[in-house]
Amino acid sequence: MGTSEESAAGVPQVGPGIRRLRRALDLTLADVAARAGVSAPFLSQVENGRSRPSMGSLQRIADALDTTAVQLLASADPPKPVDVVRGGSASVGEGEGDREARMRPLVRGHQRLHALEFTGDHDWGREYRHRNDEILYVADGSAEVEADGSVYRLDRGDTLYCAAELPHRWRPLEQGTRVLVVGIADGVRVTDERGR
Repeated sequence: MGTSEESAAGVPQVGPGIRRLRRALDLTLADVAARAGVSAPFLSQVENGRSRPSMGSLQRIADALDTTAVQLLASADPPKPVDVVRGGSASVGEGEGDREARMRPLVRGHQRLHALEFTGDHDWGREYRHRNDEILYVADGSAEVEADGSVYRLDRGDTLYCAAELPHRWRPLEQGTRVLVVGIADGVRVTDERGR
């Protein structure tokens, strides 16, 4: 059973969160559209729930708003103390055929942790840097990860830990690869015993 923030297919409606953040930053539709490389009419349709962005468009919109696609997806649902995400739940996609890139939230809402499942292609040219720690776990197939200047091959069952603020990027090495990314949400401030 879905909420009013989800479509019939279960895809989170990110539009209201985009609009709230855009307005909080005192930006116009045209400002964000230009920064994101999308048209203002398309952005308006996204904000009003009449269109859904692809993974690439969602990331470019997030970049234009100085946030992440994960945070935009999280803002689509209110936090819940217990939430079951079914295996067949909807995902955000881009491309077509066997190499179609898909991203499915495994934790919904604005929670203290995020978890995403990625299948298909992934943009090797895009480098990530997060405020908090994260792990990449290869559930199926194999992936290549570049972190802290080194390249690692991960096979099924392998996990790579990535410390906060460490630049990293990854890509699947074979068809059918499924990567789970789990981390502490960017909105959470974590300190260790040393007070960092």
